[in-house]
Amino acid sequence: MYRFEELDVWKMSASLCAEIYKNSSELRDYGFKDQITRSSLSISSNIAEGYERASSKDAVNFLRYAKGSAGELRTQIYVGMKIGYINPDTGKKWLSESEKISKMLSALMKKLKNLN
Repeated sequence: MYRFEELDVWKMSASLCAEIYKNSSELRDYGFKDQITRSSLSISSNIAEGYERASSKDAVNFLRYAKGSAGELRTQIYVGMKIGYINPDTGKKWLSESEKISKMLSALMKKLKNLN
């Protein structure tokens, strides 16, 4: 197995997380800010945790958590756009990236399941 730092999906999710943190730094709705930053951080964190485990079965389990967090993040982006917290162009970009991350996670889970 690779080091998680070498995975494109980890790089992409960590980059998206950093962008979300930077863009929400001025947000005064601390509940929303906390939720969207935590779900974005959860994606790359769960990828890392899964890859630090001893088995591909454990890795798949944590990749599943990461994929769930990607869905949670997309929901928060949609809501943030509707209530004016997230610029529509930025939101569309984040939605596209988070959807791509979900697809990459699905492919990676399938690959790891086939190793068993």
